[in-house]
Amino acid sequence: MKYVFLIVIAMLSTALPINAGNRTVNLKVAYTTDVHGNFFPYNFITREPWSGSMARVATAIDSIRTSAGKDNVILLDNGDILQGQPSVYYYNYIDTTTLHPAARIYDYLGYDAATVGNHDIETGHAVYDRWAAQTATPILAANIIDNANGRPYFKPYHIMERNGVKIAVLGMITPAIPAWLPENLWHGLSFEDMETSAAKWIDTIRKTEAPHIIIGLFHAGHDASRMTGKYKENASMEVAKNVPGFDLVLMGHDHQRYCSSVENTEGSHVPVINPANNANAIGIGDITVTLDSCGNIVDKQISAGILDISELAPSQHFLDTFNAERDAVMQFVSRQIGNSTGEMSTQDAFFGPSAFMSLLHRLQLEISGADISFAAPLSFNALISEGPVRISDMFTLYKYENMLYTIAMSGREIKDYLEESYSLWTDVVTGTQPHLIKFESHAPSSKDNRLKNPAYNFDSAAGINYCVDMTKPKGEKITIHSMSTGEPFDLDRTYSVAVNSYRANGGGDHLTKGAGIQAEQLSERVITATDKDLRFYLIKAIERNPAISPEIDYNWKFIPESIAEPAIRLDRAILFSPDSSKEQK
Repeated sequence: MKYVFLIVIAMLSTALPINAGNRTVNLKVAYTTDVHGNFFPYNFITREPWSGSMARVATAIDSIRTSAGKDNVILLDNGDILQGQPSVYYYNYIDTTTLHPAARIYDYLGYDAATVGNHDIETGHAVYDRWAAQTATPILAANIIDNANGRPYFKPYHIMERNGVKIAVLGMITPAIPAWLPENLWHGLSFEDMETSAAKWIDTIRKTEAPHIIIGLFHAGHDASRMTGKYKENASMEVAKNVPGFDLVLMGHDHQRYCSSVENTEGSHVPVINPANNANAIGIGDITVTLDSCGNIVDKQISAGILDISELAPSQHFLDTFNAERDAVMQFVSRQIGNSTGEMSTQDAFFGPSAFMSLLHRLQLEISGADISFAAPLSFNALISEGPVRISDMFTLYKYENMLYTIAMSGREIKDYLEESYSLWTDVVTGTQPHLIKFESHAPSSKDNRLKNPAYNFDSAAGINYCVDMTKPKGEKITIHSMSTGEPFDLDRTYSVAVNSYRANGGGDHLTKGAGIQAEQLSERVITATDKDLRFYLIKAIERNPAISPEIDYNWKFIPESIAEPAIRLDRAILFSPDSSKEQK
């Protein structure tokens, strides 16, 4: 095991002398975040071994506790554990009577506290309420408010003591839930701004608990400039800077490794770290506290780093303990529901119509009965192979537990929606800018190929025939020629449109910033909504018609083709050549 980043920050040094009557305590904080159901060193979606997993966390934590002493280690989780792999989906919705493995694993590993993440809330009340009730680990979220009484729905903070050192952990979640999720998943709740909530609760903690150390366990990232609707999605750094009192801030949510510090308004330097997702790394905080004979702080120092565990040997005891759960999930994902005559890849979806997206669009139109379908490639580089189609392939076809909505939109709103989508997806191609894809770098390469915007916002449409002009700016890119039935497309007519629940609630800003629909009016546009996640209905649709062919509906294209074709060849090599970086949003 090795630290991949390391910082050391002197947090407090008082004028009190360090003498023989003083006592020094060394503590270690270890935390995971955005595990997304990755409990085993096996990917149940791709059906192959992979790195990370809570089985490797178990190995790492055993080593840390042996080295530091069990009583000197604090173990925390920062949320988003209940979505991502079939290992949680199965126990969220299929087997709802067995003790949830996410709860069992917390207790098995001895987690001291955990924060709720947005993907935990996305599972719905029945799932996250059951999970929180089944674990002995305190589940925290100071800024999730129970509207019935005005108090936090989960425990706001947790106090623990280690060798005479009192530690407080304050948990918070990104408040942007209403911009992503339908209200039935979080009914009765509201979500406070993180900085507002932190200022209130740190004052309470200081006055009523008087801890030696305060840790912020925040399911939010570091880029505070990112707004989701009216919500500041990633406010962890701003809280660390603007709300004095935190000794260490542990981040999550944005899946980006980060290790730095910020100077707060009182002049103290606060370490801020994020080990990113999938249990490939653990965030580490080393705390050294010197107390005088009365238990007062003489000195405290914090060092913070990220411990890579991606290739550690998994704990055999962990695997043995959870073998029954692993077998049950394996049996679930192995069930065949259809057969494909060829392969379908999301790689093709970035450059025009593709068999992968055509299948998803056709299924959405069949399930909803809508005139038009909007959908995006939710996995950056996913493949459905020729041969048997199994339950595991449905997690490739559709990554998230979104529901399917049918909403009413005018023809003009549909065009503006697509203008927004393709402006996120594509650049304006000129003689000096030859790239179709909008990359983060001004000089992208196979080693520096990060997308400017997440691919799950790259919506294309079915049910209409249209062109996307690569040389035109937003507002002029899209020309809709007709409905795919051959009927004229009317900008003033109202159409029924199939979208996922994330998009229907304003996620990605396609409906608000793009189509110009006010956020508070989105619910008025809903015609129908499924009561189960879209993946459930995709499975049922394929079971009814199990023969799948990789057919492409050529209902749209990039123009002019003389410019599009070389740009596509260039960008395909950058994104998907053998030496390309495959890490994307």
